[in-house]
Amino acid sequence: MKSVVVDKIASVAQHNELGSELRLSAEIPCEEGILVAARVLNNKSRYNQLELTSGRMATVNQGDIIVGALGHRKALRGYSGHLPTALTPGDRIQILNIGGVLGICDSANPDVGPPFDCKVLGTVLTFPYLGERIGVPARAGATPLDEVTELDTNNVPVVAMAGTCMDSGKTAAACAIVGRLRHLGLKVAACKATGVSLRRDVLAMEDAGAVETMIFSDFGIVTTTAANGPALTRALLTKLAKNSPDVIVLELGDGLLGAYGVAAILADDDIRNALTAVVLCANDPVSAWGGAKILREEYGIEPAVVSGPATDNDVGIQQIDERLSLPAINALSHGVALGDLIAKILKKVGS
Repeated sequence: MKSVVVDKIASVAQHNELGSELRLSAEIPCEEGILVAARVLNNKSRYNQLELTSGRMATVNQGDIIVGALGHRKALRGYSGHLPTALTPGDRIQILNIGGVLGICDSANPDVGPPFDCKVLGTVLTFPYLGERIGVPARAGATPLDEVTELDTNNVPVVAMAGTCMDSGKTAAACAIVGRLRHLGLKVAACKATGVSLRRDVLAMEDAGAVETMIFSDFGIVTTTAANGPALTRALLTKLAKNSPDVIVLELGDGLLGAYGVAAILADDDIRNALTAVVLCANDPVSAWGGAKILREEYGIEPAVVSGPATDNDVGIQQIDERLSLPAINALSHGVALGDLIAKILKKVGS
């Protein structure tokens, strides 16, 4: 066991009360969610920030000692990487995302450049036993996921954001809806059920007016999959519904064809039946057509509205109307109208 002073603690370690001076172990369990300390070996001019536990974004510099969590990522527009099978101090790993997920990078999108390389220093230890110097590996999350959690929405309506890809406007749509419903006097809770650990999106929903927010990493899951996505969604909705908000806004990160479990969530009968409305976010008219086709034919879901970059101007809106017979509302330019449409649906369901 040795001591180290760290420069930056990533938001994936949000639920651990870590100070700047930490104790490390040379024994590193290669398990998703284990917190490790590492020294950054290079500088980057792109994709070079880390989200801290405060929610602030900090630029990462060569020589920084950071704390992140072991995990994997399968991103179309970022880094893809896997969980290492064995690690010892001195080994190299990479920062896979802004939230502090650490693993072995397999592939990088040219837009973000090569990843940060890091030298592993050791496992972060916590000392839960009062009066004893027995350290245990620190893990991401506040409470472990109960994979057999029953879904209980407490009769609270759920509005879900489903996208054709990452960066398809899901968070912008969620925030527009949260903000408008709040202005209409509704108490709104919000959560993100799939993706890779990063609190930015739920923090944006808080800024928009959500009274309570949660994210899958609150349950110690660093990166979601088809195996844990449905259980996470049930747990998130059930937990938020206990405080009886007027509505829950649910963001399904990544895309309908992604690797983070959206398809498994929508295939779950209980979850699908709990969705009051689904907002489809798409990057262009063709992806809107494909997304609507998947929702309709594979899950029997009729999208309530299309949003995202596909609706950035009248050309896309007209094509969506003509080809899909769906309303199309841009969240950035017409957020009030988008929120009003959802409010109308909620009122109709509640009447």
